[in-house]
Amino acid sequence: MNQIAPELLMALAGGTAGAAGQQIWASLRSLVRRRPSGQGASGEDELTALDTAADDADRARELAQVLEERARQDPAFAQALEAWRREAEAWGDARTGAGNVHNTISGGTFQGPVVQARDFSNIHFGHTSPGPENDPDDDWPEES
Repeated sequence: MNQIAPELLMALAGGTAGAAGQQIWASLRSLVRRRPSGQGASGEDELTALDTAADDADRARELAQVLEERARQDPAFAQALEAWRREAEAWGDARTGAGNVHNTISGGTFQGPVVQARDFSNIHFGHTSPGPENDPDDDWPEES
């Protein structure tokens, strides 16, 4: 199992992650509260400690280590934690813009500006006035 990134745990614990991030944090809390089948730390104390100091990287690392240790001891917990980690990392990738993106533009006649971006708003291309060059139903003048 891949270790859970402490930075991801800190972002989720901080409460600034939005509704989706808060839901993911709550699902980790529920997972950790399930009684462990073996001996050792459950992770509940470390989770609570990170809850009270979300910007503490040491606490985040401790939680990640305890979760990893518990997963080694409890196969059912390991499976559930791995599913949680994949969901949390997908949320983290979407939040930070990480991940692979492939954009393709194809087609025939040029119709106007094309923008490929992520998380943008309020884009201006300038003012266009009525006229044949801005009328999509009018043929563009041929070049000579």
